[in-house]
Amino acid sequence: MKYNFVIIGAGVVGLAIAAELSKHFKDILLIEKWGHFGEETSSRNSEVIHAGIYYPKDSLKAKLCVAGNQSIYEYCDKYSIPYNNCGKLIVNTSKDNERLESIFNNANELGARDLKILNKNEIQKLENNLKVESAILSPSTGIIDSHSLMQTLEAEAINNGVDVVYSHEVINLDNITNWKITVKDDEGSEFEIETEYLINSAGLHSDKIAKMTGLDIDDLGYRLQYAKGHYFKLNPSKNTLVNRLIYPIPNKNTTGLGIHVTLDMGGGVKLGPDVRYLDSNTLDYSFDDELKEKFFDSVFTYMSNFTIEDLNPDYVGIRPKIQKQGEAQKDFVIKNESDNGFPNLINLIGIESPGLTCSLEIAKLVKNLI
Repeated sequence: MKYNFVIIGAGVVGLAIAAELSKHFKDILLIEKWGHFGEETSSRNSEVIHAGIYYPKDSLKAKLCVAGNQSIYEYCDKYSIPYNNCGKLIVNTSKDNERLESIFNNANELGARDLKILNKNEIQKLENNLKVESAILSPSTGIIDSHSLMQTLEAEAINNGVDVVYSHEVINLDNITNWKITVKDDEGSEFEIETEYLINSAGLHSDKIAKMTGLDIDDLGYRLQYAKGHYFKLNPSKNTLVNRLIYPIPNKNTTGLGIHVTLDMGGGVKLGPDVRYLDSNTLDYSFDDELKEKFFDSVFTYMSNFTIEDLNPDYVGIRPKIQKQGEAQKDFVIKNESDNGFPNLINLIGIESPGLTCSLEIAKLVKNLI
């Protein structure tokens, strides 16, 4: 089988790339190892539409997130994808506003829309269960039904002629004149696919795919670190505790945004995620119930009127981080590997948050790289 383009990985980013490329090109294959789209990071996250607040200036995360905040709402409106533009508060429990103002100024430089610093009285009018001194209000932050988004992107790609194949795993790659991809199906049969362009959007497995191409992933800084995150859900009686997403001020290196309070599309309230680097890159989705006290203590510093008994284990996600524990924040890798000898290879590695918000803009960038 021969294609012009093969995309590996049917998470939200791979689906967005397939949908975008299908507007301009023919003979495209999207291949996924699991039996359905979005089985890993794309379905195990907070489903937040971010505004573009925390990221370094001129980074891909900053540029794509600010643009993506607008384009994803427009896409949702066009295709009737459910979302809730509920807004978000980044809260400060101290009377010292220096860190909050630094975040505010950085966000404004990035082009984040409609931000405002609120005092204690202004916050109480919006959220009377918070015990904080000041906050940044981000009205353009929201939540999205990520499953409906992925379903729509898949339908758009298929309607435009993309072949989408599930339960097929890439096990080997060779590059002579074109890429030869060895694929194994769920019954163990192997066969080859040939393609001119190879797009690696394999999420948690993107560094392994990059290694198969012959690239030195350690030398290039592509090796991933898995970082696990837990979510607890509050009892339904607490569903009216907050009206917006509530985030603490994050750590300076932004390995995560702190244990925050989010809403879901069903009206529930969640706490999380935390950040726990795993010793090995295994898909460990086991839940540690003993974290309940840590989560309660963390959130109770800024929110009241709930007890530890209101917390119930919900789910676990895993982030594909390039950033090692203790390192400064790292940007997305979205790169045509021409300077490494592979002009028809595009790698997407380390696509963690805000990857969902950026997905449509990432797809446009990939199209431009081609």
